[in-house]
Amino acid sequence: MTTASTARVGLWLIGARGSVATTTIAGRAALAAGLTPPTGMVTALPPFADSALPDLDHLVVGGHDVVDIPVPKRAEQLVAAGVLPHGLPAAIAAELAAADAEIRHPGADPAADIADFTRRHDLERTVVVNVASTETDPAISTGYAAAAIAAGCSYVNFTPATGMRGPGLAERALAAGLPHAGRDGKTGQTLLRAALAPMFAQRALDVRSWSGTNLLGGGDGAALADPAAAAAKNAGKERVLADTLGDLPEGTVHIDNVPALGDWKTAWDHVAFDGFLGARMVLQTIWQGCDSALAAPLVLDLARLVARAHATGMSGPVPGLGFFFKDPDTGPAALGEQYEELLTLAQTLRARP
Repeated sequence: MTTASTARVGLWLIGARGSVATTTIAGRAALAAGLTPPTGMVTALPPFADSALPDLDHLVVGGHDVVDIPVPKRAEQLVAAGVLPHGLPAAIAAELAAADAEIRHPGADPAADIADFTRRHDLERTVVVNVASTETDPAISTGYAAAAIAAGCSYVNFTPATGMRGPGLAERALAAGLPHAGRDGKTGQTLLRAALAPMFAQRALDVRSWSGTNLLGGGDGAALADPAAAAAKNAGKERVLADTLGDLPEGTVHIDNVPALGDWKTAWDHVAFDGFLGARMVLQTIWQGCDSALAAPLVLDLARLVARAHATGMSGPVPGLGFFFKDPDTGPAALGEQYEELLTLAQTLRARP
């Protein structure tokens, strides 16, 4: 039987001073200190208990960002927005400051920053996770993926950016013995779609149209106001329906920037479908939530799983991680089937030294 790993592992965040990254940093510190339960963390469930995943108190955090607002200040802003609980930044002030001290402005050689971080902290390995706002220039995300490979690190793309799908990068990662996972974290509306679409398919109900609207603010809302950025995001939402239902039903997805919402979002779906004898029916759903609080535990899950996969010698796309993504590298589209594959991965990691 394996237990949790005591190896020191690096978590290098691209977009390290953003809302998702700051919530991840604060959440890791709060969990390690026993200040909060692991709500929303899949790897805290019993099937993963003996998979030798790195302990959260052995994760060392650093990253890249072009933003100058320090992580402690960003945490205070998230308290004011209702994302983080009152009093938490003060309780974990040292951890927030330590993470902020390891954040670098991206320069000419980001791989050198990552390698230096790994070396200075005597880490067994580092996982690079992209949680930056959606970018329309693919060279930015592919550059970070290439930097992860050059630094000998595994890579997770939690955004809809190109990342490891840039020309030749997946092949380079495989040749270097590096695992990776992506892309675009599945946190809200698409998570619900992935759960509901199989219901229609399995009950032989004919979906005539499926439309949706997203209202969100914050950095993502501003970034997704760009039609090109929104198109990349919507492609993942549509892929879930097409892969599960067999083809893409009529309908569109809109993403609207509402700055007043800040780090909160509302997603609405309208599904028109036919029942027996052509009876016309409609399902409507409303999802309201905080994207940072939904995403942060998944970032920690992925860092732990990919770090462990790297330790066991896995390379290339890690099977079983499609559960976390809108546009996964491998595996089925239906949420239930994805979860079964994830449990298989947990068994595989449990069985390996």
